[in-house]
Amino acid sequence: MQHNTLLYIVVMSAVTLSVKILPLTLIRRPIKSRFIRSFLYYVPYVTLAVMTFPAIVQATDVPLAGAIALAVGIAAAWFGASLFQVAAICCALVFVVELIVI
Repeated sequence: MQHNTLLYIVVMSAVTLSVKILPLTLIRRPIKSRFIRSFLYYVPYVTLAVMTFPAIVQATDVPLAGAIALAVGIAAAWFGASLFQVAAICCALVFVVELIVI
């Protein structure tokens, strides 16, 4: 089975590169559709959210601590806290909640 590892790496590299290169080569004109432009505008944010939110809740020993930190972090960001402040508040909150619960 070891000989297939290189083949897997080559195939995955080709797939990854094709997903990134094909849109650049096929779409040469500016996109005029408001729907497609708005869809493409929000794709990075949705991708980040889909990767981040499950990890926030599952990375802690107590999932409730992650959920509370997520809610407080959203509120802090909503009221204008910087990224560093939100991260510090969430980390401190997870630490305190886990100390209380465990």
